[in-house]
Amino acid sequence: MSEFKLPLNAIKGRGAATRLAHRFARDVREAFDDDWPTTDADNGAASAVPTQVIFEDVKSAIARNDSPDIDFDFSINPYRGCENGCSYCYARPTHSYLNLSPGLDFETKIIAKRNLAEVLRCELAAPRYRPRRLNLGSATDCYQPAERELRLTRAVIAVLQETRHPFSLITKGSGVERDLDLIAPMAAMGLAAVYVTVTTLDAQLSRRLEPRAAAPWRRLRTIRALADAGVPVGVSVAPQIPFLNTDMEQVLEAAWEAGARRAFYTVLRLPWEVEPLFRQWLALHAPERAQRVLARVREMRDGRAYEADFSTRMKGHGVWADLLRQRFEKTCARLGYGDQPTVLDMSQFRPAALGGQGRLF
Repeated sequence: MSEFKLPLNAIKGRGAATRLAHRFARDVREAFDDDWPTTDADNGAASAVPTQVIFEDVKSAIARNDSPDIDFDFSINPYRGCENGCSYCYARPTHSYLNLSPGLDFETKIIAKRNLAEVLRCELAAPRYRPRRLNLGSATDCYQPAERELRLTRAVIAVLQETRHPFSLITKGSGVERDLDLIAPMAAMGLAAVYVTVTTLDAQLSRRLEPRAAAPWRRLRTIRALADAGVPVGVSVAPQIPFLNTDMEQVLEAAWEAGARRAFYTVLRLPWEVEPLFRQWLALHAPERAQRVLARVREMRDGRAYEADFSTRMKGHGVWADLLRQRFEKTCARLGYGDQPTVLDMSQFRPAALGGQGRLF
């Protein structure tokens, strides 16, 4: 992946600064500085980049997972891409398979799976289907801004409620509160759990890292709303980025006070195009710390930006990774966090009814 050649400009409300070419691109255009005045368009980025929603009809709803370091077997993602624009997002390279940039395209060209609920209903009606641990939003935020109007996530949860299929979800969005009328009754039956990601309590850092996600204080309020509604709620303090979000203990304490009772973390990972994109982000927002951050990330991965090995890709290894682990475990033990995911009841599942809406309650 080539280095950027021109001075970059941060784009308001966006995590990426360029439409970085993806790894499958046949033609790659590189800008160069010829000392002439340039515009944002010359740099490959507009000063204000609108969000475009592209509708897609899918053939399958449930994705199978066989990665041993992930705590769920199935996942459902109502969208491809994510308008939250998190600069560190490990899912950015998935846009490469659509011939789109993992940079600006990932957060401005959102693919909405408009027939997802109908396809899911068919899959849950199959005679051979057996429920397993299912998570919403593993490669996108299912409560990103587009969900406010499209309501694809709500439609999926309605099908899961109808079939009494247990699920968990993870989000940075306060929009999950809208669907408490569906989630809370399922939680009371042991069928639902929610995790809220709080990367840092530093609002200014969060705005740069995750420009269109809910503010940290708002996520804590969402944790409280979920807990008050009887929903088992946990907190993700991921990813841990050396020398940037250094307030892990404070986040865990604030989330505990808000009602979270489970917690997990991961260390920053930079697969494929995420590595040059995050280097661009550092050059724009933390140039004085860029080399230290990247050096520490590589130290935790044997000198590489990323290791795909299941045993190390989430947490890294070495002295620094061990220090993070100790900080997390000691804080969780002091506060009383559980060390296992919420157990959900698989025995209540009943196959979906085809040819009609079926029962919602």
